[in-house]
Amino acid sequence: MLVADLRIFLSVAGAGSFSAAARQLDVAPMQVSRRLAALEEELGVRLFHRTTRSVAPTAEGEALLPYARTMIDAEESALRELGPSSAGVSGTLRLTTPSVFGQSVVLNLLPKLLAEHPGLRVDLEVSDRLVDIVAGGFDLALRVAPLADSELVARKVAPNPRVLCAAPAYLKHRGHPKHLADLDAHDCIQLQAVARWPFVIDGQVQRRRMHGRVSTSSVDAVRSAAVAGLGIAMLAYWDVVQQLRDGSLVEIKLEDAEMEALSVWAVTPTRRYVPARVRIFLDALETEMNALQAASP
Repeated sequence: MLVADLRIFLSVAGAGSFSAAARQLDVAPMQVSRRLAALEEELGVRLFHRTTRSVAPTAEGEALLPYARTMIDAEESALRELGPSSAGVSGTLRLTTPSVFGQSVVLNLLPKLLAEHPGLRVDLEVSDRLVDIVAGGFDLALRVAPLADSELVARKVAPNPRVLCAAPAYLKHRGHPKHLADLDAHDCIQLQAVARWPFVIDGQVQRRRMHGRVSTSSVDAVRSAAVAGLGIAMLAYWDVVQQLRDGSLVEIKLEDAEMEALSVWAVTPTRRYVPARVRIFLDALETEMNALQAASP
């Protein structure tokens, strides 16, 4: 398979028509049609359903998408590795990250990263939904929740334990809980997606239903409610690292229970041919997280 043909294939899949792909590639529509026909003949499968108005990948076309992206990324990585490096990496990094982590950590490292690599662009999706990175064409996903089994490749970036925290004013008014049972007398701010809070007691995770007057569907809103003094929140460390650092939130450590240990994971579609832009970003991310952790109390 020619990489040039795979570029045409990806362009048609993304644009939804031969003519739109031809405009993107600045070639004649007939050339797009001929090269795709040659690719289909080589593979022995039909890659697109064709109608008068649009085209859509067949099941075989969908299966080819991640392989095509990998081969193109491999070519680009080789050219960057073997070519001049004074200008840094280039291309578009397609990245998805949970909303609060993206705002608290990822956005902070982008100015320096983009200044060091003028040819780099970042397409950042900030979302708390679980994104299919293969179907979405993403280079990388950052995830802070426990990972489900999958064929994706995951790399641990940093520990990300759950943290109990509250505003100093709340703790001054309501008292500082020292034991798990003390939480029964406090307002616990609920994230609606987490019905029970996980505590580690004698090495075993126990999930307990907490009670409070405020619940919300947003991690960001839980954090804001805690800063406003509305109660005790349970959030991941990297969701509140800035607030712990500036003192707007105080960590609560219980004597008879610990919080569940999680991690930040970098998830890629494949272990082979990881683009240079992904490696550069992950290096910058780890540097940023180490600096934030060192500066936190």
